[in-house]
Formats: sequence, C-alpha cells, structure tokens
Amino acid sequence: MGNLGKDPMNSIWGSPCSDSDLGFGSDSRFGNDSRFDPHSKFKKSCKVCKSQDASVCNCNFRAPARELAAPLNSDCVLVNSVVGSKTVQKVAEATLPFTAFTPAIPAGSTIRSVSVVPNLAGITRNTTIIRDKVVNIGLIPVTITVTFTAPGTTTPVLTAILSTTLPFQEHTDFPGACPEDTVIEPPLVIEGIFAQPGVPVVGTSGAGAGLITTNAILVKIVLRTTITVIRQVIVDSHGGICDVNERRCETTTTPTTNTLPAP
Repeated sequence: MGNLGKDPMNSIWGSPCSDSDLGFGSDSRFGNDSRFDPHSKFKKSCKVCKSQDASVCNCNFRAPARELAAPLNSDCVLVNSVVGSKTVQKVAEATLPFTAFTPAIPAGSTIRSVSVVPNLAGITRNTTIIRDKVVNIGLIPVTITVTFTAPGTTTPVLTAILSTTLPFQEHTDFPGACPEDTVIEPPLVIEGIFAQPGVPVVGTSGAGAGLITTNAILVKIVLRTTITVIRQVIVDSHGGICDVNERRCETTTTPTTNTLPAP
C-alpha cells in the first residue's frame, strides 16, 4: 500500500504522525491548530513530522472526460421541424335501419331510448398527407342499445342491440405539408354522442325494399384530436437549415390513390 521507503511512518500519501514527532505530544493534525482545520491560524506543514512535503493537501477530484464511441465527422444535426399543428374535429356517423338490430325493431315502433357505447381502444385510423392537406379515414366500434315499444302498444318496453362500427373521415388544410412529411396524432377524445330516430332510409328487404322509410336511427359521434405535421431537416453550426429531401413537395402528374386496409 504505497511507497513507504525507509521510514514506515512517512509515505507518499503523507504522514500519520502528529506535531509531537511521531505522536508523543498533543496532536495538531485534528485540533484547533491542525493544518486540516480551515479556520486554524497555525497550519503546520508536513515537515513537522519529518516529511519533505511542505504543502497543505488540497485535492480537487474531477470525473474523467467521456469519450464518444466513434468521433463525429460533421457538426450538423438532424432535427424535426414542425410544419404545422392544429386541433381538429372528426365526425363518425351512420344511419342504421330498424332491421339491423337484434331482435329486429318492428316498423313503426316508438323509440324510447338509445344508448351508444364507443370502444376507443378499437379505433382504426389511416392517415395520408397530400399536398397542403392531411386526409384521415377511420372506424370506431360501438355497441348501440335501443329500448322501444311495438306499434299500437304502450307496454312492454323491449330492448334491441347492435354492435357495429361507425366510419369517420376528415381532410384538414395544412399549407406547406408535403407527402413525404410525417403526421403525429394523439388518441381521439369524444366530445359528444348523438342519436336521432325517425331518419329517412331506403328499405333493403321485403315489401319496403327500395322505398324510403323513417324506420331508422342516425347515430353521430363527434371526436377531437390534434394533428401535427413534422419534417426532418439538417441544421448546420451556423443555424442554416436544409431539407433532408429537397424534392418532397414536387407535384406529380398522377393524383394520390390509396386503398386503405380493413380493420
């Protein structure tokens, strides 16, 4: 442990001895006149105990500088530039005929109540950017419960249920947005749920096939979210910015056509 040399009481880390020359008197190392006491007026050098080091120990420890795994060959950085951010609303809706429910609601029934329970965890969204616009199409699963009374009666109140999906779509103007940009969109939030019985619908079966009837219910859900369009750019050490893809906004002669996947 260290280089003690000829004197085992005098190492390269200093001496453990006192002012009394190897500890036969009062110890000034730790008393009021100790050289380790920052308030002492009688700081002693290590020569008191036969050391050649006349300095008072004052160590400043610093963590070693970290080194990169590999040196960088450029002072430019890649960052995401925000093209735009907007709060938008989307509307999911469908007109559902009485015959779509289980059991089927008889034509002419009186609707007592409509309960719509959406499943936010099951929402399907497909987002596409075209020049200056963000197009969003999706489906939201719902369970609809209807209470009704049959025609000509006031009781009993019956219940019919339908589990289905309501489609929604929205296109949002985003000046400067290009197809190569990226869209960030947080989860949808429901702002309102609406149901309207007696909405006209074209009959699909029986004697009413092809005829317009009012034996249907319109269900509408208003959704809200924030759409943010970002673009990767290169920034140099002087603050200059250049696009990663300089041709991302070039127009094509063929309009964008997408077949979106089913949920």
